[in-house]
Formats: sequence, C-alpha cells, structure tokens
Amino acid sequence: MTWKDIIHYAQNGSPKPDKIIVKSDAEWQEQLTEEQYRVTRQKGTERPFTEEHCSTYEHGKYNCVCCNTPLFDADIKFNSSSGWPSFTAPIAENALAYIKDTTHGMIRVEVVCNACDAHLGHVFPDDPQPSGLRFCINSVAIQLKKTDEH
Repeated sequence: MTWKDIIHYAQNGSPKPDKIIVKSDAEWQEQLTEEQYRVTRQKGTERPFTEEHCSTYEHGKYNCVCCNTPLFDADIKFNSSSGWPSFTAPIAENALAYIKDTTHGMIRVEVVCNACDAHLGHVFPDDPQPSGLRFCINSVAIQLKKTDEH
C-alpha cells in the first residue's frame, strides 16, 4: 500500500470490509470506557505519550477496541517519537477505511476501523520504507492480543 492508494481511498471510497458492525451510541457507551468512547466514537485524540501501547513492543496483533477486528501486526510497529503507537501498514488492505479530514486548519487522512467505524487516528506519508507510511493510532482505540513469538 502506498500514499497514492491512501489518497485514492480517501477520495473514492475504501475497500469493502469483511464484516460490518453497527451498535447504538448507548451500546457503545456501555461497552467502552469513557476515554475509549470519546476517542473512538467522538473522534477524539488522547494526550501523547500517556497510554500503554505507546512504548510497548510485544508480539501479537492489535485489534479494534470496539469490535475486536484485527488491524495491525505488532511486528510492524515502530517508534515514531510522535507519542502514539505507529505502524507502517494495516494487517489487511480492507481492515481500515480512509476519510479526508480537514479539521484543525489542515488536510489529513483519518483512519477508522472498516468494520465498526471507530476512529483510530491518522495516516501520514512521512516514515519508514517499504511503505513510507506512518499510521499514527490512538492507544486506547486498540488492544493487543499477545502471542509468544512472531
């Protein structure tokens, strides 16, 4: 996946998800912590360098905290020094949806869980190869399902 692919999806629609999960706001509020709800359902951003996944590097898969859909492989997580967990690619091309975001006086690409529309963070074209992409993700929006080895 390249930045050109990301822009295409943000302008023309994202890949079709494997499943779609729909719940009411009341159901999400009952399931999630207050901070998880604020970030994932209300498009919030956690404070940088404050949550557990920012500085942990264990083997496993990072899943959506709302619907448990696998989003990122821990083996492609890297330290971007941004204050949020960062990844070079999603676990599958259709795991995420891409939305043009013009808030805060800038143009960015928001990433959401393609199954349940949970706000995860943003993607930027400014980091490691091979993709050159930095998926900057709110720690409270993901949960690590640990494995013992790669």
